[in-house]
Amino acid sequence: MATDPFGALWRARGGVGAVFFLNGFGYGSWVPRLAEIKDRLDLSEGQLGLALFMAAVGALVAMPLTGALAGRHGSRAATTVTVALYGMAVPGLALAPGLVGLGLALLAVGAASGALDVSMNAQGVAVERRYRRPIMSSLHGMFSLGGMSGAAATALIASRLDLFPHFLLVGALIVVLGLLACAPMLAASTEDRSAGPGFAKPSLGLLVPGVVALSSLLSEGAMADWSAVYLSESLGAGTALAAAAFAAFSLAMAIGRFSGDRLVARLGGDLVVRAGGALAAAGLAATLLIGHPLAAVIGFALVGAGLSCTFPVVLSAAARSPEMPPSAAIAAVCTLGYLGFLIGPPAIGGLAELIGLPAALGLVVLLCALVAALGSREPGRRTETAMPTCS
Repeated sequence: MATDPFGALWRARGGVGAVFFLNGFGYGSWVPRLAEIKDRLDLSEGQLGLALFMAAVGALVAMPLTGALAGRHGSRAATTVTVALYGMAVPGLALAPGLVGLGLALLAVGAASGALDVSMNAQGVAVERRYRRPIMSSLHGMFSLGGMSGAAATALIASRLDLFPHFLLVGALIVVLGLLACAPMLAASTEDRSAGPGFAKPSLGLLVPGVVALSSLLSEGAMADWSAVYLSESLGAGTALAAAAFAAFSLAMAIGRFSGDRLVARLGGDLVVRAGGALAAAGLAATLLIGHPLAAVIGFALVGAGLSCTFPVVLSAAARSPEMPPSAAIAAVCTLGYLGFLIGPPAIGGLAELIGLPAALGLVVLLCALVAALGSREPGRRTETAMPTCS
């Protein structure tokens, strides 16, 4: 802060926060129209699932490569490139002529979105270090806010705009506003790009944050995909109450992220992650034991609140690893976390076929308890003087 005027640092934070919002806004814009794309292309559920798997493949391939790009050229340059690519990829979803075309379009969207995740988080960590206080949770809160805003906007205009003009408008907004937001970000010369491997291959030192990220995002993905199903099929709740469970989960996560920085500054990141994991495990365990719809809505809200700060705090801690540059460490942990987000919903579905959905969701309880047990201890436990309040 002493070497950088606060105004410039504030603008950099605003810029990276805007990119987080735009990333979430894009996601919230195209995901609600997947059913329309499925009907237009006459796809089965299995075919749509296969196409969506290509988005995950694209992200998993792009994330490690983006870590190397950000490490070499700086996260501002990487964010500028990837936000533009993401905006340009979105309209392609409306132009797909069939299953293969949709798979390729989702591959491009997934790769661009995954690359943007890594580069914007690397820039967020760089800004956080200059601030010398936690800001990563609120940045992820901007992503949640963007997702809710994109979904709300889509609900309002979907009946008035066909797929292509809608996605073209969304893509243009992402490109134009994203490039403007990248301009005030911190330059590469201000980032820690110390010597180390550019390719983000997870190391033993990143095992703990990687496992916590995987467990957290696997749990988050399971809640997103199975909360409404649990209420409607296992508890016999109506559609409105089933939807309320996911809404409560999402709202609690957004509120938790916006308030998380203050908690991390006061209590330390490790304690926040441990307490959050314990809260999520207790909330979901109580939900499954009580087996009542209203209790489930409250329980899913507790899971959202408990998991809200885990991923941003773990990314911040991993970036202080002495084993590799911050961008590479972030890419490694993002890759493991996204892998958990990918395998979580189908894993819960497979277990549900064998032992029932309530028992299958017990896996999420165990994973949240694992988050509470491991916390966010830094790889190598190196002391970071620039961030004394983050552990």
